[in-house]
Amino acid sequence: MRLPGRLAAAIAVLSEVETRKRPVSEALKAWGLANRFAGAGDRAAIGNLVYDALRHRASHAFLMGSDSPRALVLAVALRDWQEDPQALNAAFAGDNHAPEPLSEDEIARAAGSLDGAPAPVRADLPEWLAPSLERAFGADWVAEGAAMASRPSLDLRVNTLKSSRERVLKSLARFNPQPTAIAPQGVTMPAGPRDARTPNVTTDEGYLKGWFEVQDQGSQIVSALANAQPGEQVLDLCAGAGGKTLALAAAMGNKGQIFAYDSDRNRLAPIYDRLKRNGVRNVQVRAPHDNALDDLLGKMDRVVIDAPCTGTGTWRRRPDTKWKLSPELLATRMGEQAALLRQGLAFLKPGGTLVYITCSILPEENDDQIVALRAEHPELVSMVPAELWSAAFGAALPEGVATAAGGIALTPRLTGTDGFYCHILRR
Repeated sequence: MRLPGRLAAAIAVLSEVETRKRPVSEALKAWGLANRFAGAGDRAAIGNLVYDALRHRASHAFLMGSDSPRALVLAVALRDWQEDPQALNAAFAGDNHAPEPLSEDEIARAAGSLDGAPAPVRADLPEWLAPSLERAFGADWVAEGAAMASRPSLDLRVNTLKSSRERVLKSLARFNPQPTAIAPQGVTMPAGPRDARTPNVTTDEGYLKGWFEVQDQGSQIVSALANAQPGEQVLDLCAGAGGKTLALAAAMGNKGQIFAYDSDRNRLAPIYDRLKRNGVRNVQVRAPHDNALDDLLGKMDRVVIDAPCTGTGTWRRRPDTKWKLSPELLATRMGEQAALLRQGLAFLKPGGTLVYITCSILPEENDDQIVALRAEHPELVSMVPAELWSAAFGAALPEGVATAAGGIALTPRLTGTDGFYCHILRR
């Protein structure tokens, strides 16, 4: 497929997302199944166009005067991919699968400037979230939002139970991997421009042998900050598919015991195969049922709560969720987080450590939850962010990462990662 056909396909996929309210990943998969002539490069390019359109939906719509799929995709081509409008129109004229030619108005609008645009437009996020972001990041909130609209890297965590970073870097050399800047066992492949394809590392021999897992560097960092020690009794209360469980098990050297639990049996399902592939032997999976965790009450050295959240920290990877988020969903997640924090305390022994994690950048889900918890439980003492960081990485805490209430907030702008929050308290 040539670029005109790819643009037309992206407009069709985005229309499907908008009209049928389908997740982007499902709409792209359905398009691929219905158009089997399209190669892997075509599918990657179309996916990049659709995701870029959603990442910059507010700013592109503002300039184009429309948030229609056509306006958004053409804005990506002209503004993000730097296509020449006259050359594009010439290509359209000779392609039966191309969209309608660009109008003079579309060309002029795409060349416009965001200077003077409202702050939420420049930040590329819903207007109702602006006060939350400003409270979290102060004067830098627009820059934080804009960074959250960038493309993400592909990050891997080396499984030290089976391999080493040097070995993984060598085995994936064809993808030009690099060591991560912060996570000591991380490997990263930066996002490429335009129609660049993301490497499919899950078919690699090293992945099948359990040498590494796909895991954003931010997730690796908060797992390291949890500081699980060999021999400890650890409860992973919201284990999900097990990404952080695997990282904790490797940090503990397969010594001690991790109890992996999730209230949703379906979320927990992939963990069994992942534990086997990674050679993990110190994890006991607790499926949800009545009294599943009663024997652990008051006995845990460490309770890790990777709480369900709005996922605002993952907007680079799932930009469609940015525009679906509502105050009602935020309120629901906040209620779930508060309940989980109080549930988790029941399993903590005196002197034990509570680790609270979200993939959110909103203070309502982060600092606010900890402030409310500590008001009810003055026996909880927040660990010092700079000391936690130094212990985990042997380096100074990056500027701007410590939050007002004593947590640690990671963002694409500050740490080159997805957005994550981590707060560690000791009883």
